[in-house]
Amino acid sequence: MRKEEKNAIIEKIAADIKQYDNFYLTNIESLNAAKTSQLRRECYKSDIKLVVVKNTLFQKALESLDTDFSELTPALKGNTAVMFSNVANEPAKLIDKYAKEGIPSLKAAYVQESFYVGAENLKALVNIKSKNELIADVIAALQAPAKNVISALQSGGSTIHGILETLSTK
Repeated sequence: MRKEEKNAIIEKIAADIKQYDNFYLTNIESLNAAKTSQLRRECYKSDIKLVVVKNTLFQKALESLDTDFSELTPALKGNTAVMFSNVANEPAKLIDKYAKEGIPSLKAAYVQESFYVGAENLKALVNIKSKNELIADVIAALQAPAKNVISALQSGGSTIHGILETLSTK
């Protein structure tokens, strides 16, 4: 591969890293063609971009960015596939779904500006809430007191109405 081709690949990888908020480094080397196709379909359904990269080119792409990604360097050994996603826990859920087979296996992840190195972090990554899930939790927490007041007023209103009707008839 010529230097121009390598530079183009490095720029493409760097653009993907900038485009997506989160990425997972995985190992999919022992997948056969059918399983690889199935994984790619699952990724597509979940809006995850799956890219197989050369470690040295990926490392150079990371170095070309402003953020210090040096914590991910130990994970860049062997075959590496990168799962890019804007939803923090979606790739982790997909990896966890196939965890029984051990493929893909998690090497490291950069999620919500934090580094997770090692497969032992998979459960923590699955449990991370996405931005939309956090917003829904906050909205539900804010709505709960208002719902309680409204239901109390509605139930109390019928009681007060009943008392007033009884008093007016007497």
